Amino acid sequence: MHEEVVPGTSPLKNDRPFTYNDYKSWPETERWELINGEAYSMSPAPRRLHQTLLGGIFVQIDAFFSGKPCRPHIAPVDVFLPEDDEALGEIEHVVQPDVFVVCDKSKLIDEGILGAPDFIIEVLSPGTAMKDQTEKRRLYESRGVREYWIVNPETLEVFMYLLRGDQYGLPSVADLREAVPVAIFPGLALKARPEDL
Repeated sequence: MHEEVVPGTSPLKNDRPFTYNDYKSWPETERWELINGEAYSMSPAPRRLHQTLLGGIFVQIDAFFSGKPCRPHIAPVDVFLPEDDEALGEIEHVVQPDVFVVCDKSKLIDEGILGAPDFIIEVLSPGTAMKDQTEKRRLYESRGVREYWIVNPETLEVFMYLLRGDQYGLPSVADLREAVPVAIFPGLALKARPEDL
């Protein structure tokens, strides 16, 4: 039986668990993520609508945090999510969230971010939608990402997961055509401008 491989969703290198040591030996022209030691291709590049929406969201977040200690980032930046005290080279979870905010400056390392960001936004793409809603959501929850948003660029719906204890509850749903508050950062509300997309 033939199993269809969907780039960005199905692991493309799945003959063994991979670590960051393997990942950094692959060609720099390729973009990958590691989840549970499985390698997921980040190619092809996201569509124009995805990138336009992402850029608009990042500009708002960046402006809000200007002069504040939390640091916003936009992909591609490697985020390492270790199990306990794994050495960097042995980490099997290396992801590149679309937009994220880190408030603990000790997590900023030369290679990227070591530890969970406080806030992550993933904008869905056809090739990564399933992974963003399943594997990545579970990974972010288990590593303590305090708030996780999944944005549908076609409908501008946003599904917002808030960490309560050590679990995400059911998501809240909102429309990015209206200003949507970020629960963990009072005063920050994000809005898409459909006329710019």
